[in-house]
Amino acid sequence: MNERIYINEVAPRDGLQIEPVFVPTTEKVALIDAISATGVAAIETTSFTSSKAIPSLADASDVLAGIHRHKGVRYVALVPNQRGAERALESGADEYNLVLSASDIHGLANLRMTPWQSLERLEGVIAHVRARAPATIFNASISTAFGCPFEGPVAEAKILGIVERLGGLGVDGISLCDTTGMANPSQVSNLCKHVLTHHSELRLTLHLHNTRGMGLANALAGWQVGVVHFDAALGGLGGCPFAPGASGNVCTEDLVHMFEEMGVDTGVDLEALIKVAQTLPTLLGHEMPGQVVKAGRANRRYPTPKSAV
Repeated sequence: MNERIYINEVAPRDGLQIEPVFVPTTEKVALIDAISATGVAAIETTSFTSSKAIPSLADASDVLAGIHRHKGVRYVALVPNQRGAERALESGADEYNLVLSASDIHGLANLRMTPWQSLERLEGVIAHVRARAPATIFNASISTAFGCPFEGPVAEAKILGIVERLGGLGVDGISLCDTTGMANPSQVSNLCKHVLTHHSELRLTLHLHNTRGMGLANALAGWQVGVVHFDAALGGLGGCPFAPGASGNVCTEDLVHMFEEMGVDTGVDLEALIKVAQTLPTLLGHEMPGQVVKAGRANRRYPTPKSAV
């Protein structure tokens, strides 16, 4: 088994984009800086989408300009199109996360494109950026890779065909996204095994949601076949505005706790991470779904009951 995994914290983008309140830029920067100090491998900081589409992330350039960059942490920005890529170039993002859907209906609802139209668009974005910044790192996130709330199951052959095409476009990594929490451990294991076998040159990340309570089980299934990169959101924040019923991402502190209890190195200071997660209810005005913050670590000990003395 792999003894080291890598966490990409997505709460500043995937988590905040669906919140009904606008988090001020200074507080976004403070949150990212606090997460940076916990030892995560990467942070998806923001999204260079239209401010009309996602007003909660309208301050993308200011956020990237304001953060303190920690050595060893990649600062990622979601880039939906060429205009977004231009803004990301100006802002100095370390990595661009491109997005497409494996489902025709979800893709049309979310991006107004089918998967194949999205691939044509992404080819242009990659070529444009690489002409100006050849060393730019690209990741491509495939939404609804484990099922679509409109179409149902997405054929594995279709997912593998999209991965093959993305590899040909020159991306450095791909994320298989369980956008609405429809995945099960067997499905995750099979698809990840096939991608790792046939596309070992690509960094494979699992992006899991906990909509039906299977986020940690699915993460474990991916790890058991060789996945070492995981997206997660502090407090279990997140959801997809274009996918009915989608709840938050797998919770970062819960995921880190599980792996640490198993003896797997995450590179993360769990106590520091929990302290940051504890600030979220005040920041956002509601409780978080994460469990470790509420229950404490498994090694937590309580005073001996008097009846047992």
